[in-house]
Amino acid sequence: MAKDVEVQEQGEYSSKDYQDPPPAPLIDPEELTKWSFWRALIAEFIATLLFLYITVLTIIGYKSQTDPSKKGTECDGVGILGIAWSFGGMIFILVYCTAGISGGHINPAVTFGLFLGRKVSLIRALLYMVAQCAGAICGAGLAKGFQTAYYDRYGGGANSVADGYNKGTALGAEIIGTFVLVYTVFSATDPKRNARDSHVPVLAPLPIGFAVFMVHLATIPITGTGINPARSFGAAVIYNEDKIWDDQWIFWVGPIVGAAVAAFYHQYILRAAAIKALGSFRSNA
Repeated sequence: MAKDVEVQEQGEYSSKDYQDPPPAPLIDPEELTKWSFWRALIAEFIATLLFLYITVLTIIGYKSQTDPSKKGTECDGVGILGIAWSFGGMIFILVYCTAGISGGHINPAVTFGLFLGRKVSLIRALLYMVAQCAGAICGAGLAKGFQTAYYDRYGGGANSVADGYNKGTALGAEIIGTFVLVYTVFSATDPKRNARDSHVPVLAPLPIGFAVFMVHLATIPITGTGINPARSFGAAVIYNEDKIWDDQWIFWVGPIVGAAVAAFYHQYILRAAAIKALGSFRSNA
């Protein structure tokens, strides 16, 4: 029975029923001459700005509503569940809006993972990260501008290691959380899935948003959940407190490592990119 299934699968997929896009060039200077490239940078900047503005205000609002000095209780406000929904929901909305323009990265870790997977060039990856960080700073600054007193009083939505947790635990949480996110990005945008699993309707922004939501539920109590260096950096720049800067490296190293592992796992284990390349080389020899 197992052999019959194996033969059937080989026959069904002997001719490739999907088309992988060609690998992005490592360096593509021609991108700098195209309006579509600069439009994508603007989209990443604005999307990250909106992401920080909404999510930071959600965090500040929750802390204000639960402030004991205002007779608030832990039952007031949106709670951790609401904060997680805010992050996941905004990613869903913004990826949906910008996917056709910039790819909807909104996160240097996602951009880095896609660069390692040869989905974007080095020039695009670097400038995306700059645009994302600039957008995050502006978004957090906008939140502070509207609610300066609340922003300063309730921590500005900045990430740091929570009391009771050590930096090793926080780093592990950021690595695993980012792995979940970037792995989901690769899986949701995989052309093989779109071709062979067409009976399962997949709207790519939806699983990506849910991945962000689920990771926040798990790691908000540990680090406030970074998994996005731009989000952590933008809030740190505007809040600008020593404790936040002392922990800032965790919110860069963790996501970068998590994204790299996710890219390797999806491309070289699940998709067997190295084996396919070797087979292609031998067939052409």
